[in-house]
Amino acid sequence: MTQGAGQGPEVERTATLRDFRVPAYVHETGPYAHSTHPGDVAPPAEETYPEGYTPTQRDLPVINRGDTVQVTVDPTSVPAPQPATGPGPLYVVGDVHGYLDELVAALQEKGLIDSAGQWCAGTARLWFLGDFTDRGPDGIGVIDLVMRLSAEAAAAGGYCKALMGNHELLLLGAKRFGDTPVNSGAGTATFQAAWLLNGGQKTDMDRLQDHHLQWMARLDAVEEVDGHLLLHSDTTAYLDYGRSIEEVNDTVRETLTRNDADEVWDLFRKFTKRFSFRDEGGADAVRSLLDTYGGTRVVHGHSPIPYLLGEVGSEDGEDDTGPVVEGPHVYADGLAIAMDGGVTMAGKLLVQQLPLAM
Repeated sequence: MTQGAGQGPEVERTATLRDFRVPAYVHETGPYAHSTHPGDVAPPAEETYPEGYTPTQRDLPVINRGDTVQVTVDPTSVPAPQPATGPGPLYVVGDVHGYLDELVAALQEKGLIDSAGQWCAGTARLWFLGDFTDRGPDGIGVIDLVMRLSAEAAAAGGYCKALMGNHELLLLGAKRFGDTPVNSGAGTATFQAAWLLNGGQKTDMDRLQDHHLQWMARLDAVEEVDGHLLLHSDTTAYLDYGRSIEEVNDTVRETLTRNDADEVWDLFRKFTKRFSFRDEGGADAVRSLLDTYGGTRVVHGHSPIPYLLGEVGSEDGEDDTGPVVEGPHVYADGLAIAMDGGVTMAGKLLVQQLPLAM
């Protein structure tokens, strides 16, 4: 790995990552609603939020390595050879959350970077689906790598691009607004408190520079590539920001440019919603996005596959295999592809070529 890849010194992992589990914010009722036991975890419910919902609680439970999640995944495609002419093969990357070593290993496995961490995939096209920082040890290193690969891929005739995730909005808000109170709809909230609660790393904040902030603030929220509608969150909240891809991306950038804490908080709050494509009505929710923005399938990150499936595995702590995630999960009548393999819960950081072999 070269210096430009952002490799930093080993840092002590905080207790917000894999050391304990807490109920997810979506559980407002039921047997886990008032539990204070860190081992009590209920499967996530469908995307229903109480009035005045605000993402100030931890976003998702964290699973110990001793827990096992059995996940049925769909077959994945075999990497295609480089075409002689025209665009190269298309790849997408799920949530990274600061796990730089895992990202490098996954990109090398797919032949996108070489042993020195340099782009070696020629005209290939690579899309990151957002959430580069928080929870893992080296979020800034991840951003540095993606920024460098963007330049190297462009020079080789391909590209490496990235989408806005809710954790980019969270980090931007924590840096810009700190402890400034925002109108959360459910009492006082601040970006700083929400960032810390959802895995914010002091080492990332200490190393955050202006060029990182500018890069994050300019990221698109939605893109359509080869019939795949790419977005970070499995929610229909994007429809609140425009009726075309260009309008959504412009609205998000303009919101960040105005630098109003309440506006940015509302944007973060909506992009934190999840599970819209699951269960009854999920396929219709996906179609509402496809009908508006185009494409034949949605590809998203944000919600880890184990929690999308509502499976939490063993509680006895004797099995050290971790969540079993081998590839993307196709659901919602085949209209949605989930790409968050749950690297923050000892799962797998997914890098996948599209289209999937079905």
